[in-house]
Amino acid sequence: MKTSLREKVLKKEGTTFPSKTYTSMVLEPAYNEAKQQFIDSMVEIHHAHLIMLVEQGLVGIEEAEKIARAVTNLDMEDVKGRSYTGEFEDLFFEVEHSLIEDAGDIAGNLHIARSRNDMGIAIYRMTLRKKLLLLIEKALTLREGLIELTDEHKETVMIGYTHTQQAQPTTLSHYLNAMTDMLTRDINRLQAAYKTVNRSSMGAAALTTSGFPINRERMKDLLGFEDMIDNAWDAVAGADYIAESATAVQLSALNLGRSMQDFLLWGTQEYGAFLLSSPYVQISSIMPQKRNPVSIEHMRALLSSVAGDCQTVLLMLHNTPFGDIVDTEDDMQPYIWKAIERLGGIYDLLTSVLLTMEVNKDTLLKRAKESFANVTELADTIVRKDRLSFRQAHHVVSSTVKELMKNGKSSLESLTLELLNEQSKKVAGKESVLTEDELKQCLSPEYFVQIRDLKGGPSPSRMEKTIKVRIQEQNELENWLNEKQDHLTSSARKVKEIITKWTGAHE
Repeated sequence: MKTSLREKVLKKEGTTFPSKTYTSMVLEPAYNEAKQQFIDSMVEIHHAHLIMLVEQGLVGIEEAEKIARAVTNLDMEDVKGRSYTGEFEDLFFEVEHSLIEDAGDIAGNLHIARSRNDMGIAIYRMTLRKKLLLLIEKALTLREGLIELTDEHKETVMIGYTHTQQAQPTTLSHYLNAMTDMLTRDINRLQAAYKTVNRSSMGAAALTTSGFPINRERMKDLLGFEDMIDNAWDAVAGADYIAESATAVQLSALNLGRSMQDFLLWGTQEYGAFLLSSPYVQISSIMPQKRNPVSIEHMRALLSSVAGDCQTVLLMLHNTPFGDIVDTEDDMQPYIWKAIERLGGIYDLLTSVLLTMEVNKDTLLKRAKESFANVTELADTIVRKDRLSFRQAHHVVSSTVKELMKNGKSSLESLTLELLNEQSKKVAGKESVLTEDELKQCLSPEYFVQIRDLKGGPSPSRMEKTIKVRIQEQNELENWLNEKQDHLTSSARKVKEIITKWTGAHE
């Protein structure tokens, strides 16, 4: 008799929890992530919760000392090296079993007024906040590098592009400063996400808090959280903290990807803006002349993967019930961690690539001089000198450029005062009062950049002022980071001091 599919499934999967496929697909991956990512935060919560229970008179000091020693006796490396066996549903129950084996049934009191729900959310938030701070630190290193390069290239004149077409002369410094400012906004969004993340769920228990007189504020302080999620339902159900983080990281990746596209273009032989340092290029297997800018190519591709992982977070959250549910928990968390870690690595790599590349300043200046990019200043000068309206001046210059192009000329180096006057008489009915020297000056890309000294402009003198402001901003951002890191360190140290006192009481 043929074996039915149902019988085959039962034989393969088993008839008790957990089934083979559920183990391999869900429980084992979640266990492996938890033991690597969560065990430290879990122990921190055990310690903090125990301290709070003692302070509230819910656990006696002798019992607390036994429980504290059991928690301290946990071999963290042993836990991280374990494999999922199915004996326990997850890491929480496995650790709880170890504590009860060590301290006896009294260790079960560690779970008074606490649930895996509020504890799990706290662990997710504690894990995410550390990763966000590390990402911000790496972003600040890139920002510092961009500021250094902005200062180095204040007089590196190049053509700026709009709609992918030559527009006006500017400097590489101006472009890099624009990157700096966009990165600053990315950092600001990550700071805002950190504020949202760094809020305590502890004391919410399963959903409705507890009948025990615990101190939620104390738990917040002991764990280094800066705020508390007031509503217990929101504490275990709200997932916008991870969505906000994913959105901030995603936008950071999208922003940086636009510059990767520019750098790939600028690195071509035809454009010739820079030469990457040898550690960041690869050769062709067949073409000896090739120096492939693969480091930038990989960064562009990986930035897209960062955006994709972040989008996965948002889609996994979409249309989920507003309550404690696995959609927003173990299956979702790794995607934001992966996105953050990968973006941080890209920040590291890009910092190294930019600080070691060789910029071809002469080629960039030559291209600017041989282009029509400077004609905006010619129109501006005609307005100032000839008292024409800007629209008339624009028409004069446009007609002049068209005449040059009709005669096969491709740059302003061929523009003469005679040709300009011919077009001026046609359009405005009079010749320009410009002299040969004035015409030559206003056609110079260096002059174009030099006189654009308004706030936000590319002139070297303006960039010097801008750089001073950006350095001050850098100091403020680094101070913010140091304060957050110090706050977490200080909170952990205070908890450790209390637990050390307890565990050493009978030694």
